[in-house]
Amino acid sequence: MKNIIFDLGNVIIDIDVPRTYQALAALTTHLNAEETEKIIKSSDVWVRYEKGLLDDQGFRDALRALLQSDASDEALDQAFNALLLDIDPARIALLKKLRQQYKIFILSNTSNIHILEVEKILERCTGEKKLSDLFDYVFLSYEMGLVKPHTDIYEAVLAQAGLVASETLFLDDLAANLVGAAQVGIEVKQIIPQEFTILDVFAHEQ
Repeated sequence: MKNIIFDLGNVIIDIDVPRTYQALAALTTHLNAEETEKIIKSSDVWVRYEKGLLDDQGFRDALRALLQSDASDEALDQAFNALLLDIDPARIALLKKLRQQYKIFILSNTSNIHILEVEKILERCTGEKKLSDLFDYVFLSYEMGLVKPHTDIYEAVLAQAGLVASETLFLDDLAANLVGAAQVGIEVKQIIPQEFTILDVFAHEQ
């Protein structure tokens, strides 16, 4: 194995998606968290944003329309970021050790609003300022115009980084994303939040 690709959410940074639905519901006068989740999931607004088909303002405006809310941009961003929790400094220390032996990458379905907040959390929790300082390359769905679990995003990563699939390990918390990666020949390993972290995967490297 020469290369390791990490998902971001629940692999590098802990996340709790229901917190965002709860926070968005609180910006309305007529919806609870479950109703908010149903409305957002029945639309394609989140996926379109993570695919780069909406810019930040377009996403906020689409949320306001969907939720019939007059919330400010700042309030929407805060609610959308509510799912982002902390980054364990031990994971960052592990990444630094792994980078001495492997090429390491991020591949994340994410958005500009989330990445800006992730890097604030990164600095608060670990003192590191940029994801790009820690990895050989950071692949973000909204910049690529592609999203997991479709095989084209994995093929694009392999091509752009010049990687051989059989020499590459991909770590993600979602089984569907692992299937897509495996279909193009990448080795895969599932991370199970609160049970099996990257610290467990690479215990022998620490």
